[in-house]
Amino acid sequence: MAMPTHTITADQITDGLYTGSVDVTDYAGHIVIAENLGTVRFSGYVRAKGRVEAKAGSSISAGDGISAGSSISAGWGISAGYGISAGSSISAGWGISAGWGISAGDGISAGHGISAGRSISAGDGISAGSSISAGDGISAGSSISAGWGISAGYGISAGWGIKAKWVDVALRIFVGLCLWREPEGEERQLRAELHRGVLAFGEHVPPVVEEASAPLADEIEPLTACEIARVRELIASA
Repeated sequence: MAMPTHTITADQITDGLYTGSVDVTDYAGHIVIAENLGTVRFSGYVRAKGRVEAKAGSSISAGDGISAGSSISAGWGISAGYGISAGSSISAGWGISAGWGISAGDGISAGHGISAGRSISAGDGISAGSSISAGDGISAGSSISAGWGISAGYGISAGWGIKAKWVDVALRIFVGLCLWREPEGEERQLRAELHRGVLAFGEHVPPVVEEASAPLADEIEPLTACEIARVRELIASA
């Protein structure tokens, strides 16, 4: 039996806030936000038995958490005051931000940054166009990659390789923890400058940095507050 779909359109939004009559705090189907609505805010939780999707030109922002039995996706950003969780994948054209944790049964990907006040975990890979930041740990069933830096309050573990400009972690790093086969080559490698942390498993391969770029890399703080602020700024101003 097919799940019902509730599509949120402009007439269900007042000053950016969802005011529709359908209860989306525990919806027994799919929740879809129509195109080009900017950031659609929800005062509490957003829960769907199926998928939660914001189409191109739309973002989703919840005062509490966002959860879906299958996937969560947005053309722009995804943000929640608490946690974000999905039975399959989480993806956003811009940023993903949660006050607590972010977890997905499959992969997590964002065109810009990914940040969580607590942990970030994915059954598959984690990738971001800029930075990945977690107050606690970061773990992925396959690879972790970031266009800029990766930082964690605790440890980082990946089934395959880790690739970024720099990595900053308070505790240990494990690369190549694939359980169903022997990882090979780059799947065992941490390809990044290691600002802080201990590589407990895997091979460290520092990236090749051009001489002119080296001073800039040294000036980068191992925190992603700026990246987090940019994501929230975009969502707030949409």
